[in-house]
Amino acid sequence: MEYREIVSVTGLGGLYQLLSTKSDGAIVRNLADQSTKFISARLHNVTPLESIEIYTTGNNVRLHEVLQQMKDSNESLPHPKTGTNEEIKAYFKTVFPSLDEDRVYVSDMKKMLKWFEILKANNLLQFEIYNTPATEDNEEKPVAEIVEETSKKTTAKKASKKETADKDSEEKPAKKTTAKKAAKATDDSASAAEKPAKKTAKKKAE
Repeated sequence: MEYREIVSVTGLGGLYQLLSTKSDGAIVRNLADQSTKFISARLHNVTPLESIEIYTTGNNVRLHEVLQQMKDSNESLPHPKTGTNEEIKAYFKTVFPSLDEDRVYVSDMKKMLKWFEILKANNLLQFEIYNTPATEDNEEKPVAEIVEETSKKTTAKKASKKETADKDSEEKPAKKTTAKKAAKATDDSASAAEKPAKKTAKKKAE
């Protein structure tokens, strides 16, 4: 298990290892209790940690850069639940001074603290892969690309189903209407043909 395999899932707390992706969702493993479950793409969004960017006063940085600074720092880590907002802000101001406090809220800082603890407990604060030049031997497809492709396939599948349903709903009423009009035209023609015949017969009798 590597950092690049770790994702967050909307609507679910904690962090997960992405095991596999399907056209309608993904199979993930909870890092806390190691339970495995299927998550539907209709209900949840999967975000790889390696794709998350953090606002700074300069250029945005990847999440792992902030986590690395937290790992290297000797500062005491404030507790995400019991630590006060002031303590948490002061911690990040010391550990990562360029963090943009106007756009990175305390709730975001608390989430980073929680994630840091989970990753540390699972020995996943290893970011050497991002400092190693890619070669034909070690180059792998990023999890972020896999998740994005799955999301696109799911969206395309939904769009295809909707187009088919719309097409069917447009064609069926049209066929019924045409059949009704044809039947009505036949009845009208028959009635028109019968009436003059009766009138002519009456005149001859007179």
